Amino acid sequence: MHSVLDKALNQIGQIIVGNPQALRLALCCLLAKGHLLIEDLPGVGKTTLAHALARVLGLEFNRIQFTSDLLPADIIGVSIFEQQSNRFRFQPGPIFASVVLADEINRATPKAQSALLEAMEERQVTNDGETHRLPQPFFVIATQNPRHQIGTFPLPESQLDRFLMRIELGYPGRKAERGLLTGGDRRTMLSDLQPTLSGPSLLKLQQRVDDIRTSTALLDYVQDIIEATRRHPDFNGGLSPRAGLGLLRSARAWALMEGRDMVLPEDVQTVLEPVANHRLQANEQAATVADQIRSLSQSVAVA
Repeated sequence: MHSVLDKALNQIGQIIVGNPQALRLALCCLLAKGHLLIEDLPGVGKTTLAHALARVLGLEFNRIQFTSDLLPADIIGVSIFEQQSNRFRFQPGPIFASVVLADEINRATPKAQSALLEAMEERQVTNDGETHRLPQPFFVIATQNPRHQIGTFPLPESQLDRFLMRIELGYPGRKAERGLLTGGDRRTMLSDLQPTLSGPSLLKLQQRVDDIRTSTALLDYVQDIIEATRRHPDFNGGLSPRAGLGLLRSARAWALMEGRDMVLPEDVQTVLEPVANHRLQANEQAATVADQIRSLSQSVAVA
């Protein structure tokens, strides 16, 4: 399976160039059964990455364009009255897909944003008192523009906590951008991608993540990091127990991608920033959250 994952990453890397680490983190997030938030400027490939992941993994894909007039029913679906049967029938919305792209999620109102909460946490939606299960696997990739841009509604902390990781793609390097300028059309290249996995095989990989071993010393290390965020004077609050569980599962998924059956401290250090950066808030006197997280991970001793 390690070679299959590498093949999938190589295919995606032909389209999203210049940041292989972000691609690996995106796949790691999916293997860990999490949801991914990509925050960056328009035009750097956020939407293209979601398309590429879905095609390479052989999963059904839906895109929801979040706008200020979007309603919850536009996301989860509506009940339609059928005269012939004299009853209401639920018409599923675009949330019913294995990979759902919530594009520019912070351009919608908080009411529309909250429609994703149950789906992301419980893998189900409720309409008119009836519960409807979502497809498995189920993976939400949300993109958002930088918060300082006009017309954005910041995601509340409860919504941010539903995302296992937050990453940035950034601008490509000069060499990678030359490849973009001289290469083919990215939309055409997307249609040429061949699935390397399927829904059932991806579910098996997600189950294998649970089998990755963690030593007592490794668990101590994870707990020390979590406690350090709670005691850190530059953070307004530390990582929650849910964040700690997400950190450990992400480290297990990273170890699986590396072809190992045991988590190492290096795995925890690799996934710490994308797992923690949207959950921690630095006070006014502190440097950026990312800088503080990197400093913290280096200061916590490995047993």
